[in-house]
Amino acid sequence: MYLHKFHYATAAVAAVLLNTASPAFSFSFSPGPSLNHQLARPRAVAEQTSTYSQRNDSFKKSSSLFMSDTAAIEADDKDPPLFEGLLKGITRDYKMRLPLYKSDITDGLNTQCLAAICFLFFACLSPAIGFGSLFGAVTNGAIGTMEMVSSTAMCGFIYALTSAQPLTIIGSTGPVLAFVAALVQLADKMGLPFLPLYAWTGIWTSGILFLSSITSASNLVKYLTRFTDEIFSTLISFIFVVEAVQNIGRSFTNPASTFTKGLMTLIVAVSTYVTANTLRGLRNTVYFTQGVRKNISNFGPTIGVLAGVLIANWAKVSQGAAATLPSLAIPPTFATTSGRPWLIPIMDLPVWARWGAFLPALMATVLLFLDQNITVRLVNNPQYKMEKGRRKNNMLDGMHADLLVISILTFITSIIGLPWLVAATVRSISHVRALSIFDSAGKLKSTIEQRITGLSIHSLIGACVLFDKPRAILTQIPKSVLMGLFLFLGTSALPGNEMWERMKELFKDSKIAPKERWSKVPTKVTMLFTAIQMGCLGAMVYVKESPIGVLFPVVIAMLAPLRFWLEKSGVVKKEYMDILDEE
Repeated sequence: MYLHKFHYATAAVAAVLLNTASPAFSFSFSPGPSLNHQLARPRAVAEQTSTYSQRNDSFKKSSSLFMSDTAAIEADDKDPPLFEGLLKGITRDYKMRLPLYKSDITDGLNTQCLAAICFLFFACLSPAIGFGSLFGAVTNGAIGTMEMVSSTAMCGFIYALTSAQPLTIIGSTGPVLAFVAALVQLADKMGLPFLPLYAWTGIWTSGILFLSSITSASNLVKYLTRFTDEIFSTLISFIFVVEAVQNIGRSFTNPASTFTKGLMTLIVAVSTYVTANTLRGLRNTVYFTQGVRKNISNFGPTIGVLAGVLIANWAKVSQGAAATLPSLAIPPTFATTSGRPWLIPIMDLPVWARWGAFLPALMATVLLFLDQNITVRLVNNPQYKMEKGRRKNNMLDGMHADLLVISILTFITSIIGLPWLVAATVRSISHVRALSIFDSAGKLKSTIEQRITGLSIHSLIGACVLFDKPRAILTQIPKSVLMGLFLFLGTSALPGNEMWERMKELFKDSKIAPKERWSKVPTKVTMLFTAIQMGCLGAMVYVKESPIGVLFPVVIAMLAPLRFWLEKSGVVKKEYMDILDEE
């Protein structure tokens, strides 16, 4: 049986590519029990306010409009094949979610969603600006900050409006940046214009993703496990933390800076991080009333940003230019970074290169497909207790429709020279946790499922692109404040990641440390399993930063076969793997 699982996992790596050649076929692989369960009656989150409870009652009544289709969906999808008939998965996703669209709006009208909007606005804008400057550096200005911020606003708004899982936040990621850098190097070596090559690569990629979405190729994700999720999530958190630390460190080593500025950068970043982290954890204390604790905790990251700005401005006023810190660099006008036309001249690429772009597009497809679906899988984790438009404990619902949206957005961004965006792990998890509701014991009880936060966040980012006054205000925010926010984003996504918990366990006294879920597994086996995950993490970082960075998607794709090989070969016995890799 395990050999079969290993073969299925290996097949999953290439299945997206095979899908381009045979989109109309339906493969029925059934390696084990179905992951699908009965369709639970969606419900809104209760106990937010009395008004919110009333909306919840209304939502439950309106949900009866689509509950009559439950039996048909359940009977049709008890054991879905690896690939399904054309548009079947997309139709199912929207059939379950669209009847709840009204509640997706009304359920977002509360103070907790307002707090999430304030926090995630900075949490999404700062990576967009940061990645924009990095894109500008690796593409020699062909794609820069304005393109990145514009893409974030436009694509994020469309995704929040049309996706089946609107709590997912899309944005650029470190792996995508590494791939684009490799594509620039490829264009230079072959003497080709970069932007037309980028456009054709994106066009091919969007086509493959489109075929993948209409044939339900996201069902492949059912072969992924906690093993892959934990490594990928840790990698993204690692990228955020390292980026913040490197930026703070450069404030000391940069010849254009001074020790005073470096010290102030460190103070502001740490103050932002500590304030946000401390206030976010206030809900688990005994101070103040429950309502006060909840509101302060929800607005904690926003208060942290304000605290960092106030400290930086105090230093600027009291110490003058010597303590004035660099602020956000946002283009003053709405135009491309290099002054080029928005529409890419795709016909400038030779005919042979247009067809040849299919090869790097295969790599880009694997990267975007895995990046998107692994993150949505993390968002759909049953621990967050989301039920709208989903079958109980099902982590695949919504993926097909969301991949369709990503394929369309990839095509649009490719022809106008904007960065490709996919589900961003850290921002998405931060979004979900900002909307989580906890009971008096601090245990997660439910999550507010709605579209208002995603629409509002990206509308505000769009205002920063289109209007002068918002841009002028944001240029007063020091970069060090956002570095503190980067630290918060990176570290706040780690709690609950069992790989991280096991890494910390290596430094604990096992005699007095609390027993964990995996305590029944021998310590040597746990350490070996964790060491293998850490080795995979190191390999991913190495490849991403190396000249063969274009192969980074392959490393991600091989994690699933590796996990099944560990079990099949006996490196980690099944009885222990079932505990360590339990969903």
